[in-house]
Amino acid sequence: MIISVSRRTDIPAFYADWFMQRIREKYCTVVNPFNRNQVSRVSLLPDDVEAMVFWTKNAEPFLSHLDELDALGHRYYFQYTLNGYGKSFEPHVPQLEACIETFLELSARIGPGKVIWRYDPVIFSNLTDVQYHQERFAYILERLKGATNRITISIVDDYRKAAVNFRRLLAQKIEVQKDPDADQLKKLCTAMSQQARAAKLQINSCAEIIELSAFGIVPGKCVDDNLIFELFGIRVSGEKDKSQRQQCGCVKSKDIGFYDTCLHGCAYCYAGTLESASRNLIQHEGGSSSLLGRRQE
Repeated sequence: MIISVSRRTDIPAFYADWFMQRIREKYCTVVNPFNRNQVSRVSLLPDDVEAMVFWTKNAEPFLSHLDELDALGHRYYFQYTLNGYGKSFEPHVPQLEACIETFLELSARIGPGKVIWRYDPVIFSNLTDVQYHQERFAYILERLKGATNRITISIVDDYRKAAVNFRRLLAQKIEVQKDPDADQLKKLCTAMSQQARAAKLQINSCAEIIELSAFGIVPGKCVDDNLIFELFGIRVSGEKDKSQRQQCGCVKSKDIGFYDTCLHGCAYCYAGTLESASRNLIQHEGGSSSLLGRRQE
């Protein structure tokens, strides 16, 4: 079993202590996001978990737990988002320089093969045009030299929750382009692909509807059976995760997070709103085997 930690929320940034307590007790419970009366028990025993995939924008609160995780024999890698959009789009993500330093520290600790940089999503707006992205991508790429082997990108999607936030941004005169211009897309993706290749880095797209292969950016897998074999020598099932979007290439995993619990408040997020996350945090702080404190076993 592969554990996803987590597409639904940033566990390393906000719930590191909860996660490590669950590791020590060797299980967690997961509430079905579509039926809160359904709660499943998930083993976190190293013998039962082939690998864990962490998703984060800020691993700093988690760094102190790595030694314990390693001592217990867990295998893991990170999907690490570094965009540097600032407060307009990422109001509670630490400043870019702090995020880069944490990324570099994590990579030095566990190795560049286990820390994948996500420049994700790419937002075209009147604040973030092609030139903005070319300069920002090139800057982060230069700073991360030697600290990662792979880059993942995707173009922003108009998710229901994101669409509400994008309408709010209009009041600040920030307009997001929901359908990127083909010429803009070609120019940017070609530049990113060329820069990645020059740095000897693999660059992939994530669950992307738009075909980017012509620009040298091929579809990838974030939960990747091939990478798990490369890193840990373990053969896991290559079965596609049917719970993900059709365009997603990820193999099957079990996500232990819950929607509406991330406190970054990113405008483009599909997984929740800051208002809901703040309310749910009160439940979580009661302490439980479940992230939201809905039920104890």
